[in-house]
Amino acid sequence: MPLSIAPSGAVVVIRKVDAEEKVRRHLQELGIAQGERVTVLSSDGGNVILQVKDGRLCLDGTLAARITVSA
Repeated sequence: MPLSIAPSGAVVVIRKVDAEEKVRRHLQELGIAQGERVTVLSSDGGNVILQVKDGRLCLDGTLAARITVSA
């Protein structure tokens, strides 16, 4: 499922990041990489706030829709 529709509070595993290489590398440096577990803190209004390792990260809805996750 796309990350943009994952429910708040869900712990999900990143399966695929469908973005340009530059964006994909940047996300990987932030902890958004294939196989990583993240927690969805909020997914209201299109934007998604994630708990990634020890930090939080906010993604806009367009980018979140291009990231495939599984429960």
